[in-house]
Amino acid sequence: MTAPAVVQRVTPARVVLSEWTKLRTLRSTVMSLLAAIVFVIGFSILVPSVIRAHWPPRDPRDALNFDPVGVSLVGGFFAQLAIGVLGVLIVTGEYATGMIRATLAAVPARLPVLWAKALVYAVTVLVLMIPTCVLGFFIGQSILSSKHIETSFGHPGVARAVIGSALYLAGIGLLGLGLGALLRNTAGAISTLFGLLFVVPVVVHFLPASWSDAIGKYLPSNAGQGIYSLHPDSTQLGPWTGFGVFLLYAVVALVLAGVALVRRDA
Repeated sequence: MTAPAVVQRVTPARVVLSEWTKLRTLRSTVMSLLAAIVFVIGFSILVPSVIRAHWPPRDPRDALNFDPVGVSLVGGFFAQLAIGVLGVLIVTGEYATGMIRATLAAVPARLPVLWAKALVYAVTVLVLMIPTCVLGFFIGQSILSSKHIETSFGHPGVARAVIGSALYLAGIGLLGLGLGALLRNTAGAISTLFGLLFVVPVVVHFLPASWSDAIGKYLPSNAGQGIYSLHPDSTQLGPWTGFGVFLLYAVVALVLAGVALVRRDA
């Protein structure tokens, strides 16, 4: 006589564990996150080395406005591409393979799946990117120190900018994940993500100055970049205010994705 099957109750912890298992076993996860790490560390060596070789600059104003933190973390600009695309693929990959039907059959409430994906991915990005950005900062400063143009982690605004780089990357990941869950199409979600981050700011830049200044600071990339800038531009929102606006884009995408997930068929 066979033993009766044990029915496992669906709990938030088990949903999170399931999403963690799926994330860490995807080949694209390893490749994308490794690429993000290589971008941050690689450019923290390359850019400061080039600046050191050509210091001082010809224009004295460039020396006055020099941002030693920014040149150490310029790799974050490229890392956001890998992290944003992976955020999209975490969801659209399941729709492409049909695995999402099994996932939603196991979790009929549906919404816990989306929140678990967002939580697992955000935490994963932060756990990897915070030490990566900190390491990139110290590598860059060690290179710049030969010209005595480095700064310290304790200098006002530096810790916020360094940790803010990792926070910004986690926000990009959530925005990509939200768009992927909302659109359910890899090409469409990646195009929308890149359009919001890179194309729309260029279009707004060509508007009349009064319009451009009023609109531009609320765009996701412009709002978010203040958190990792040592000296944010006067036309930008404050570092934490801007980061809040930036996160709002990700939250809206996730909320709309949640509504679509409940109302539409898998």
